[in-house]
Amino acid sequence: MTFYRDEIARLKKVLYPHDDLTNQIIGAKVYIEKHFSEDINLDKIANKALISKFHFIRLFKKYYGQTPNQYLQAVRIEKAKKLLQKGNSIDKVCAAIGFVSKTSFIGLFKKKTGKTPMVFQNQHGK
Repeated sequence: MTFYRDEIARLKKVLYPHDDLTNQIIGAKVYIEKHFSEDINLDKIANKALISKFHFIRLFKKYYGQTPNQYLQAVRIEKAKKLLQKGNSIDKVCAAIGFVSKTSFIGLFKKKTGKTPMVFQNQHGK
């Protein structure tokens, strides 16, 4: 077992040379997942990670392949899909995932899924 543990430790150092920074980025991702329905923005998330926002964007994209904003949008859309499938109204879904504007929500949902929330709900809802 020692060989595998040593190899994992070696790879970890190569891929993630700064453990503290890695933990801060992971913590920011978790923060997004827990607080997606709130009014969060890049400044707030970067402050939670204790990193400048430009460095934060660069690192987040390096680790996860997308910007923090893209990830936040993806989390919100996935939650919206689940709520729509349960038969919730578009207004209720919009509020539950942190959108103030119904128009913005519908536009983003259509951009990300190719369907309006109503069409999605009719095809996948109860």
